[in-house]
Amino acid sequence: MSEISYINTYSDKNIMKDIGTFVRQKRIAKNLTQQELADQAAMSRSTLSLMERGENIVLLNLIKVLRILDVLYVFEKFHLEPQISPILLAKEEAKRRKRVRTGKNAGPSNYDLGW
Repeated sequence: MSEISYINTYSDKNIMKDIGTFVRQKRIAKNLTQQELADQAAMSRSTLSLMERGENIVLLNLIKVLRILDVLYVFEKFHLEPQISPILLAKEEAKRRKRVRTGKNAGPSNYDLGW
């Protein structure tokens, strides 16, 4: 089974537990107690404990914790590069100047008209 189809079979509760396990592992790797991390994130230790157990959490609290643990890279998948439609791209290409014209209809010239 591919990773994507495997993730799609997860329940919301299982995803929350995985998030909590991730936070707990990163906290331990940083050698922080729950109280230390909670203090740095300006939340209660019980809120952090709920997060690590996979209970319902406020997204803002998760962002604070991930920032302190220096793992905000997990949100890189949420950043989408703007995509230009092929039609708009073709229109922009058509507008781009492709040559330089010289001659009587070319615009102002550098010739001295003798006035």
